[in-house]
Amino acid sequence: MYAIIMGGGRVGLALANLLIDTGADITLIESDETLCNDIAGELDALVIHGNGTSSKLLEEANIEDADFFIATTGNDEANLLSCILVRKYDVETIVARVSNPDHEEAFKEVGIDKVISPEISAARDLAQFVMNPRASKITTLGEGNAEIIEMTITNDKLIGKRFKDVSPEKDYIIIAAYQNGKLVIPQPENIISRGEKVSILVKRGALKQVSKKLEQ
Repeated sequence: MYAIIMGGGRVGLALANLLIDTGADITLIESDETLCNDIAGELDALVIHGNGTSSKLLEEANIEDADFFIATTGNDEANLLSCILVRKYDVETIVARVSNPDHEEAFKEVGIDKVISPEISAARDLAQFVMNPRASKITTLGEGNAEIIEMTITNDKLIGKRFKDVSPEKDYIIIAAYQNGKLVIPQPENIISRGEKVSILVKRGALKQVSKKLEQ
């Protein structure tokens, strides 16, 4: 897989390192010369100083061979312009970071495959943890229609019951349990133990209700 990342800030650099760890080939484009030089010294990838809104620079980065183009700068206008330009090269997947949620519709109108807002996602995750402090992990799925949460069963009314007696329900299903630190798929006849850590798929809006049922 070959990916071109525009933007060498925290988001772009972290993404580049993650993709490199999976074996992907990466080219990173950064407009700030000092930052560009710093990144080049620590990143196992081609780093190009320049602007991703330049056709000449994109072609220097072999945009025609790219499977992904990902615009990660903190400037929505620059991200949008670069993605519009990249569309003419028939890149399979174009992804853009958007900081201002009011701009998201504009990105989608021009055909950007995926629009992501790390700031909004972080705020949403923080809100979930504030509302559900005992959940050890919360992952939002799709457009926010469901979530996977990890929590510990502490409700005495459930201890000793079989998994099939408490799951699935209308708003949730227990999809995994952890025994001696290892993930297992709970079988219907398995017995629930006190302090058992589980992963639960929950419909949107039902998280508080499910938490109360399992941890009461």
